[in-house]
Amino acid sequence: MTRRIGHILLRAILTLLSVAILNFLLFRVIPGDPAVMLLADARSAVGADQIEAQRLSWGLDRPLIPDQLVAYVSTTVKGDLGYSFKFNGRRVADLLMERLPATVALVGMAQLIAITGGVMLGIYAGWRRGGVVDNIVTGSSMALYSTPSFWLGMILVVVFSTTLGWLPGFGAYSPGTAVNSVGWVFDYLQHLALPASAIALGLIGHYVVVARAAISDVVTEDYMVTARAKGLTGVQMLMRHAFRNAMLPVVTLVTLNLGYVVAGGITVEAVFAWPGIGSLTAEALNARDYPVLQGIFLLLGGSIVVANLISDLAYGLLDPRVRQ
Repeated sequence: MTRRIGHILLRAILTLLSVAILNFLLFRVIPGDPAVMLLADARSAVGADQIEAQRLSWGLDRPLIPDQLVAYVSTTVKGDLGYSFKFNGRRVADLLMERLPATVALVGMAQLIAITGGVMLGIYAGWRRGGVVDNIVTGSSMALYSTPSFWLGMILVVVFSTTLGWLPGFGAYSPGTAVNSVGWVFDYLQHLALPASAIALGLIGHYVVVARAAISDVVTEDYMVTARAKGLTGVQMLMRHAFRNAMLPVVTLVTLNLGYVVAGGITVEAVFAWPGIGSLTAEALNARDYPVLQGIFLLLGGSIVVANLISDLAYGLLDPRVRQ
């Protein structure tokens, strides 16, 4: 067991190192010079020597490999993610910590709703295969699963914000609301409702499909026939035998999706102008802000690696065969 955990941790460390190197190379192939793009508005007043001086201050004049790569890896290992080109030289770590709570609140709420509702609906549909509820739940889930979340977001804005006026469809809070007050919390939850629903609707379909398939496979096993022959009720069979054995693929899906919590829904955040990691990614891409983009994708890669690590460890707890 200890040897298995050691292998998992070593694989995670090597994966993180690979993600860091890939991040560095990926954003360097994007067309455009950050110095030119950020000074574009004042191009008529900025000469080539000033643009070159800006590139020198950012270290973009040095050879890509090995100078820039070695400098990036060494500073990243030390926990220094660098300074933003676009945001007036602010520390990348500070920018991420500033935007991260909004994304975690948004996607975390959506995941909580999707996991609870999707797994329960999937288990019920799989347990009652072929019934009316199964057909309705499965059909609706497939439709939601195949629908882009940003499109769902736009529909929700049109219906519940523009037409009915029930909920706000822009930003995270209303101007003038006192921060950290009861009214501010209520206002924040109102702004959170529509974007969280847009993400949750798509995720629910995914959870329903996986949970239903897992339960459908389990109910045909021999030990379920034996349990029924012993006189166990349907609820007893489900809770004692079917549920735990069907949870392995569901646990994998849940942990992997939780790894995307910090990534957020970039398109959904764009639709609702939500001030999270997704909107920061779009701003950094437009400005070719390499340090911010590298920090975002390193954070995303790290969260997914940690999610895989948790998934592997959870498998060992749920399935004794994995521990051997």
